[in-house]
Amino acid sequence: MTPRFLTVEGIEGVGKTTQVSLLAKALGDREVAHVVTREPGGTPLAESIRELVLSPRGEALPPIAELLLMFAARSVHMANLIEPALHAGRWVICDRFTDATYAYQGAGRGMSEESIGALETWVQGRRRPDLTLLLDVPVAIGLERSRKRDIGKTRDRFEQERAAFFERVRAGYLSRARADPERMVIIDAARPVAEVGEQIIDVLESRSWIS
Repeated sequence: MTPRFLTVEGIEGVGKTTQVSLLAKALGDREVAHVVTREPGGTPLAESIRELVLSPRGEALPPIAELLLMFAARSVHMANLIEPALHAGRWVICDRFTDATYAYQGAGRGMSEESIGALETWVQGRRRPDLTLLLDVPVAIGLERSRKRDIGKTRDRFEQERAAFFERVRAGYLSRARADPERMVIIDAARPVAEVGEQIIDVLESRSWIS
């Protein structure tokens, strides 16, 4: 079986963590060798960079520094986890990847797509996800879910952003999905958890990647 590189994307509150877990279980049930990872992060060194990016601090993190840190973490992640896993014949399921950079640092922060694209090519070469599952809900729903989930927790730098930021991010995601519908499939994440999972399995079965 050909190893596949799957990424799961979406704004806060769409249920990525839950659906990544369900997808991993579905692959395990079918005896598909796989690894689950996330961005930024995925390896000890990349997780350290994640902490720099997400932790609220007294000193501002300029958008360009945020962008460069994202790709620094991605470079480590690619070299030390993603590429070795794919070469070993395992599927990779990644909670966010470069589409998130286009959405958050691009549409959200206003960084140019040209700059992001240049870094993407430099860091990833020809490697792109085989399939990206965009879990989509209206921003108001996602933020309300996120608020309920995070009661009593310290919110990271992105979670502290206002709704207008996430409207830009969501629009960026949807624009990318419209531009590349073969790779990037929009999943209605406003539906019940089980139904969202069924949508995802339907996509994989429709491509004859699993049965």
